Amino acid sequence: MKRKNGFLGKVWRGKVEGFTKELLISRQEIQKRVRELALQISKDYHGKEPVLIGVLNGVVFFFADLVRYMTIPSKLDFIRAASYGSGTSSSGTIRFSKDVEIDIKGQPVILVEDIVDTGLTLAKIREILEKKEPESVRICVLIDKHERRQAEVPIDYCGFHIQEGFIVGYGLDFNEQYRYLSDIFVLK
Repeated sequence: MKRKNGFLGKVWRGKVEGFTKELLISRQEIQKRVRELALQISKDYHGKEPVLIGVLNGVVFFFADLVRYMTIPSKLDFIRAASYGSGTSSSGTIRFSKDVEIDIKGQPVILVEDIVDTGLTLAKIREILEKKEPESVRICVLIDKHERRQAEVPIDYCGFHIQEGFIVGYGLDFNEQYRYLSDIFVLK
C-alpha cells in the first residue's frame, strides 16, 4: 500500500458493473488495524464495561470485528441514521429510524461508525446521545474522509484517514451495493 502525506494511495484497478474500482485498503490491512483499535479501546476501558453503539447499516462488519477483537466486556446497541440515499454525496438531511434501546445514563459510550464524511450525521448522533447523559461519548471510526467535511467531530479512535473518493466494501455501500466486498475500494 502506497502512502503519501499520511493518506492511503490506490494500488489496484478493476471494472465492476459499469464502475471502475480501485483497491484502497486490503482486507489484511483492515483486520490488522481493527485489531489495533480493539486493543487500544480494551486498554483505555480496562475495568469498565463500555456501551458500544454502532451506526447502521454500514458499520456492521467493522463493529462485529472490533467487538470480537476486544478483550473487555461491553454492551452493544445500534442507532440508524442516514444522509446519503442513493447518491454518492450526503443529502444534508439526516433521517433517524432506530434509537438506542440500552439506558446509557452514566455509562461510558463509544459511538462506532464506518465513515466520517461531512461529519453532519455523526455530530447529530453525538448530540442526541449526549442528551441521554452518558458518563462520556467517544467516537471510533473506520474511515475519516476529509474531502467534504462540514462539521468537525472529535474522533478518538480512527482506522484510516483518506483525503477523497467515494469508497465501498467492508460494509460501505453505493445504493446498497458492494457492502459484501472484503476489501475497501474507491468507486468511480
